[in-house]
Amino acid sequence: MKKYLLFLLLCTGEYTFAQQIAPLTVEKIMRDPKWMGVAPGNFRWTADSKTLYFNWNPENKPKEELFKISATGSKPVKATEKEDEKLLSLNYTYNADRSQGLVEKSGDIYLQNFKTGKEIRLTNTLERENSPVFLNNGNIVYQAGDNLFEVNLKSAETSQITNFIKGKKPGRSEAKQATEQDKWLKAQQTELFDIIKKRNAESRNANRGGRGRSGATGTENKPLKELYTDDRFLNNVVISPDGRFVTYKLTTPAQNNHNTVVPNYVTASGYTEDIPGRAKVGENENVSQAFIYDTQRDTIYSILTSTIPGIKDLPDYLKDYPKELDTLKKKNADRPVNLFGPLWNDNGSMGIVVATSTDNKDRWILKLDAATGKLTLLDRQRDEAWIGGPGISSYYQGNTGWIDNNHFYYQSEATGYSHLYMVNVATGDKKQLTSGKWEVQTLQLSKDRSTFYIKANKEHPGITNFFKIAANGGELVQLTNMKGLSDITLSPDEKYLAINYSYLNKPGELYLQTNKAGAKAVKITQSTSVEFDSYKWREPDMVSFKNRYGADVYARVYKSDNPHPNHPAVVFVHGAGYLQNVHFGWSTYFREFMFNNLLADNGYTVIDIDYTASSGYGRDYRTGIYRHMGGKDLTDQVDGVKFLVEKYGVNPKHVGLYGGSYGGFITLMAMFNESDVFTSGAALRSVTDWAHYNHGYTSNILNEPFNDPIAYKRSSPIYFADKLKGNLLMAHGMVDVNVHFQDIVRITQRFIELGKNNWELAVYPVEDHGFVEPSSWTDEYKRIFKLYENTLKK
Repeated sequence: MKKYLLFLLLCTGEYTFAQQIAPLTVEKIMRDPKWMGVAPGNFRWTADSKTLYFNWNPENKPKEELFKISATGSKPVKATEKEDEKLLSLNYTYNADRSQGLVEKSGDIYLQNFKTGKEIRLTNTLERENSPVFLNNGNIVYQAGDNLFEVNLKSAETSQITNFIKGKKPGRSEAKQATEQDKWLKAQQTELFDIIKKRNAESRNANRGGRGRSGATGTENKPLKELYTDDRFLNNVVISPDGRFVTYKLTTPAQNNHNTVVPNYVTASGYTEDIPGRAKVGENENVSQAFIYDTQRDTIYSILTSTIPGIKDLPDYLKDYPKELDTLKKKNADRPVNLFGPLWNDNGSMGIVVATSTDNKDRWILKLDAATGKLTLLDRQRDEAWIGGPGISSYYQGNTGWIDNNHFYYQSEATGYSHLYMVNVATGDKKQLTSGKWEVQTLQLSKDRSTFYIKANKEHPGITNFFKIAANGGELVQLTNMKGLSDITLSPDEKYLAINYSYLNKPGELYLQTNKAGAKAVKITQSTSVEFDSYKWREPDMVSFKNRYGADVYARVYKSDNPHPNHPAVVFVHGAGYLQNVHFGWSTYFREFMFNNLLADNGYTVIDIDYTASSGYGRDYRTGIYRHMGGKDLTDQVDGVKFLVEKYGVNPKHVGLYGGSYGGFITLMAMFNESDVFTSGAALRSVTDWAHYNHGYTSNILNEPFNDPIAYKRSSPIYFADKLKGNLLMAHGMVDVNVHFQDIVRITQRFIELGKNNWELAVYPVEDHGFVEPSSWTDEYKRIFKLYENTLKK
């Protein structure tokens, strides 16, 4: 009778075979992810907004294929192998009335006339031409090699604008070494002999030779000024819309740095081969200087950073080092800055420069007086920790741009959350356009510049939707309304939304929707496999609790339907530090999501915490680990265990944790400094000493080892290795070029010297930071599961 009922239930779909008959195993979930099905991606619209193209693999083939669907359709079809690339929307640079567009394709420049549909190829060379722009006079400028060239569309004449020359100006180094006697004799020769005067004049004329500029913005047959780059790299060459000013940067490469080497043992040659690695935090950085070439005055001068407000301000952490602080105060030097831009308005009357201090404590929005190189402050963001957040960066200008010729937009964390601002560049008046305890995560200005489209987590930190707001502020209008994560690709005509939507236990799928509030999103794809769908993947409880500092901490809890008698628990710690994993969407940690389900099936309660420093929760949460990694981010894990004990009946004597990269770091700190809370831990690809990690990430949070050793000593697990008491598994790829294998080797030596027991190291000879081979994933997670089964259930 039971067998007959089982058969009926299977037939009706009310009994899940995979869940009841074939339980999850590590081998199953760590296979090549294609067993789950392959989600669609790489969405791009055609220029006419009628068709959406995307990559997809619903048939589980060796490679993804190209699919397409009409904007109003409901069923995608395979695209032909040689779809016409002209249909796809390209990243054009437009003229003033948007009747023409410029684009680079395969290293050549093309001009598109949108009224006639005619495309003209402007260059056809072996050299790459790039960065095409329109000037106000209708001419076109592009860059080839180091130099700018101007095309007069009426006369079809091309003229060179700049004459950058690598190396030093001839004779300059010799002149610097000349003695006073040498100079006197040279002057005497010129004074006494006409032949010397004549030859000097001929030499000067020859040096000024070369191809002249005859474009509309230049003077007929005017010799090109020689712009020597010395021994520096040239970059960021930008011309103003009126063609008068060319701004550029010269960068001196960092000197005397010691780059690391990663040995690769499993090679085709049979010999150990070295992989070039990065430098460590605290190494010297590149030094850049920004210049302006005024083509009208034929002169070069620097962009002046010495007058930037606060350029000499020293960070507060130096108060912990009084002698060093006193020395720096006496030195009174300007802090080095990185400059981005200028970003010119349409008529070329104003340019904006975004500046960030290299210590990343400041970000300035500055108006450039291109005729003098002077900068005027429009906005300053100061953070004694470090500047960051969505739309804000120390590596590029962030989400910034012009609304019209007078108003410039940018994002700022001034209120504690990244929001949208506008400044009147002429008057300096600022206006905040969005507000609240949520973040503007992506930002796009409509083509007519009347509307901002934004992705934001306004309803809940873990739910993203699409909104719009007038460019001058006003009501925030919600356009999508799905409980999960939604990433939007807006059609060129801004009438349609391609939505990559995912939910807690459902990977991303394509939805289409008209760009209207209240419109329905229509599901287009179904990508998960029958095998994946046969298991009832949990929707973890979405919870929050107060940490010991009174802040709200969000978490996912995977409950067990049949808890083990010991009521064990496992804490999963996500990586990256600044990352959000407690959201209503499909996790990028999909393997860990499945492993957490497996643990719950086997009687464990699992919690996944967005600890202090996670993204999605504003500035104070983001910077809560400043100068102490393994501080609040670690105590949040401990407070999460307390929450499990109180709300889910977990046994506090049977708790483990695991995580990779930053999660591996936290696991080590937990096993060393919270040994009374955590019995067992699996630390994967872990940072063991922050002084050995990279500069860009680490220096923001801990400053530099030689100027803030206090921060590094209290943040690095290697200093606490003597406190290990529980059961520790460490796993690391031997060709990890992010967190080097050296990290785990150094702490291993510490354990050996300390005589520690109950630890083991699993090494993976062919794996980088992110494992690739299913066999490696399987071996690693079998070891983690075995660790918990042997230590948390006994």
